[in-house]
Amino acid sequence: MPLSAPGDEQDWLAAYDPREYPPVAVTVDVVALTLRHGTLHVLLVERGTPPHLGRLALPGGFLRAGRENLATAAARELAEETGLTELPRVHLEQLGSYGAPDRDPRMHVVSVAHLAFAPDLPDPQAGSDAAAAAWHPVDTLDPAALAFDHARILADALDRARAKLEYTPLAAAFLGPDFTIPELRAVYESVWGDPLHPGNFHRKVLSVPGFLRPTGDTTPHGSPRGGPRARRYRLGDADRLHPPLLRPAPDGG
Repeated sequence: MPLSAPGDEQDWLAAYDPREYPPVAVTVDVVALTLRHGTLHVLLVERGTPPHLGRLALPGGFLRAGRENLATAAARELAEETGLTELPRVHLEQLGSYGAPDRDPRMHVVSVAHLAFAPDLPDPQAGSDAAAAAWHPVDTLDPAALAFDHARILADALDRARAKLEYTPLAAAFLGPDFTIPELRAVYESVWGDPLHPGNFHRKVLSVPGFLRPTGDTTPHGSPRGGPRARRYRLGDADRLHPPLLRPAPDGG
């Protein structure tokens, strides 16, 4: 019978019993990427409690139901693992949801994964349910070592990051407020895993309207080979790169 008055809905809500439905928990997992020593790293924790005791996992935790939304929960988990109470230069976005019934042996747990880019994040500190936390180079990581379905989540996050560098200016999220074009190229090379021709890259990024704007400053010194001092740039006002900076094809073309 359809509800016909506000009082009907209030009565229905008063009688509603959520225990009539199977329990489902919601978690957030964070794929935090940064560059350390010119290499792309991901933040992983060693689980300090079952399930998967002792295995590596993405930082994450249960949503505090009724007290926070998904973005707030992801930022909290990232702050707890990095030790930073403020994350002013972190780009945080929702990646996707993962809800296979058997992904967690405790119960049906739906994870809403998030992707974070940030420059120069510090050495991490383990959160409340982790035995340790550390940055791991992406290119030497064994996905089979990850707990739950975190190998799939990490793979999806890397695909997203590599694609977004083609058509958005998010590569700069790995850098400071101003930077040189060689520093920007190093981000693309690290995330894509491909070497790029310096001259071609320089020409392409400067041809994209609104991508970069010069600061008027240069580096204190030229290149080790005696080249001129590099100009420094900041992000422009473009939120999409057109034309995009396409990742090299596997055959190098």
